Amino acid sequence: MEKHLEAGWFQRIAWVVLAWGSLGMLMWVPFLYVAIRRGRGSDWGAFASFLLYECVTVTWIALMPDEGQDDLLFGFVIIGCMLVAALVLLFALFDKRSPQGAPPAYGPPRAAAPGPYGYPYGR
Repeated sequence: MEKHLEAGWFQRIAWVVLAWGSLGMLMWVPFLYVAIRRGRGSDWGAFASFLLYECVTVTWIALMPDEGQDDLLFGFVIIGCMLVAALVLLFALFDKRSPQGAPPAYGPPRAAAPGPYGYPYGR
C-alpha cells in the first residue's frame, strides 16, 4: 500500500520559510521529512540531491577566493536552487487533500443505495 502525505498551504509555506530563512542551508530538511514519512525512492532521491547541493555549496564557499567572478555565478546557483526547492515544496512534493466523503481511489466502486420506493429493475 502506497503512503500518502497530505499537507495544507500553511505547512507548505512553513517549509518554504524554513528553507529561505536559513538562506538555503536547511533546504534538505523538508525533503528528509517527506522521505521518512512516505518512504518512496523518488523522495529519497530528492533528499539526496538537496543534501549533495548543500555539501557542494559549503565546499565551494570554503574554497572560493575572496573576490572574483565566481561570486555572481555562485549567487545565481543559490537563488536558482532555492527557487526550485520552493516550487517543489509548494506544488509537487505533497499529495493533494481529498475532499471529505470522496470515494477511495482504489477498490470496487460503491453501489448506489436503492430508494425506499419504486421498481428497482425498471431503472
